[in-house]
Amino acid sequence: MHFKYKKIDAFTSGNSKGNPAACLLLGNKKLTPAQMLDFGKEHAGFVSEVVFVENSSVADCKLTYYSSECEVDFCGHGTIATMYELIKSTPELLSKQEITVETNRKGLLTVYNHIADENAVYITSPKGIRHSMTCTPEMIVEKLGISKDVCDASLPFAHIEAGLRTIIVPIKKLSDEISIWPNEQQLKEFAIAHNFDNVLVFSMETSNCNCIAHTRVFAPRFGYLEDPATGSSNLAFAYYMLDQGLWNGKAATIEQGGNNRVFNSVRIMHHNGRILFGGGATLKIEGVYNIND
Repeated sequence: MHFKYKKIDAFTSGNSKGNPAACLLLGNKKLTPAQMLDFGKEHAGFVSEVVFVENSSVADCKLTYYSSECEVDFCGHGTIATMYELIKSTPELLSKQEITVETNRKGLLTVYNHIADENAVYITSPKGIRHSMTCTPEMIVEKLGISKDVCDASLPFAHIEAGLRTIIVPIKKLSDEISIWPNEQQLKEFAIAHNFDNVLVFSMETSNCNCIAHTRVFAPRFGYLEDPATGSSNLAFAYYMLDQGLWNGKAATIEQGGNNRVFNSVRIMHHNGRILFGGGATLKIEGVYNIND
């Protein structure tokens, strides 16, 4: 079977490289979960996640997400990458202000088309769910390979789910936050043992005065240490900022990345009781992909 194939970098800004996703356009055809996982494994180290786009009877399209390890409940950067490119290259969708997306595990979401005015798309988030912590801050900082002294004692650790289960860790100084490099295997085992998907560390200090905060996301459960730009974890962080009075809900930009890259940009806003996340994307590769029947 032959399918249209695209590799797209999400949340690109200026010279930043964004976060890569692969997109396979299935149309009315179907792939088995095993075939999707094989496709994800073939892309290990090349993209963070892959997105399978099908026709839908209840929405404009249906999205299913896989990493090299497993099916992923929700992938923010993959959704931004796929929908930005799909809308931009499809006149019927480009003419719409709102596009409905069916996701395989998280139901229906709305995509807001701001390509003409902001060169970006925005996506409604899954509702934020606050979970109780099953591990102590001391356990978390140990697995991150840092001292608790670098944490911001005025803010709490939290466990919030907004598509993915995210542990949120406040770090006082930006210089400390961008220099964290945990052991991938140890953090993966810890995440599995305590039933969360990733860890977001943040500092309210930023390198760009126009950004509200700086974040980094570690996601070893999905086959890689760091996610360079992410929607779902920054959504959890947006709910956290609302809870802690760090953000008033107005349109804002979060910068993301470690000291080994140009920082990426993730946009957030509060709209009709839900948080939207958004950004632009850059098409890098386009072609045809063959999968054996």
